[in-house]
Amino acid sequence: MLLLVEQVLNGLQLGVMLFLMAAGLTLVFGIMRLINLAHGSMYMLGAFVAATVTAASGSFMLGLLAAVAAAALVGLLVELVVLRRLYPRDHLDQVLATFGLILFFNALVQIVWGRQPLFMDVPEALSGSVEMIPGVPYPAFRLAIIATGLTVAGLLYLLIGRTRLGMQIRAAASNRDMAEAVGIDTRMLYSLVFALGAGLAGLAGLMAAPILAVESGMGESILIETFVVIVIGGLGSIRGAFLAALLVGLVDTLGRAFLPTLLRLFLPAATADGAGASLASMGIYILMAAVLLWRPRGLFPAPA
Repeated sequence: MLLLVEQVLNGLQLGVMLFLMAAGLTLVFGIMRLINLAHGSMYMLGAFVAATVTAASGSFMLGLLAAVAAAALVGLLVELVVLRRLYPRDHLDQVLATFGLILFFNALVQIVWGRQPLFMDVPEALSGSVEMIPGVPYPAFRLAIIATGLTVAGLLYLLIGRTRLGMQIRAAASNRDMAEAVGIDTRMLYSLVFALGAGLAGLAGLMAAPILAVESGMGESILIETFVVIVIGGLGSIRGAFLAALLVGLVDTLGRAFLPTLLRLFLPAATADGAGASLASMGIYILMAAVLLWRPRGLFPAPA
């Protein structure tokens, strides 16, 4: 029981990190109809900037601000210089161009920071554990990740659903020509949305930096899981991305933790361990296939 509680919390922690990635990516697709494979590069950049600034200054908060600001600024520049020219092009052109950006940013990171991974310490204030229930201590930093993700989800809900900017975002996503006809500057709006999405990816990179090795190419693995989240949740849906991210995080974490043990009830230990690991790595894709069989446009697709 105690192990189950710990793994559920691990699944929630992975889920909120995936949500931070998926929220920006699904906003960009929902409004701009742009497939951006380079979104993971903003996650990688946020992790590198956070590790560097925190090591130089000794302040985790400075690292946080620098990571989010750097990712948002670089995202804005990428949108202005490269991606703005891709909006009228088909999705194949967008995929090829943004794949080229992945190669560019991976090479840039190796030039600036080298090929050796960086490591970032957990901030001292969050280095301890919190006993959620008696006998189940859980790292405070991972709880802070969960709290941050839930807070961002709430703020995004308020931004999209309760503010004038959110109304303009919904209008541009629904009908760009009509939005421009009533005076909305869609070019500026696109830039703001892209910078917001990149900043959220940078925040996810910051939170991953004390847990994972910070290295070139680290954005590609989480990008695959992020696309799975977006497909399950429904393209262009923040609510769908949030629920799908939590679902994917739980399925992936619980599958890796418990599938080998369950299979040992029916199979020899060596066979169960190998089959369990394989099935666990396939779990989120099996989940995606099942959801698409049931709802081909995802759980909560944005209005077409």
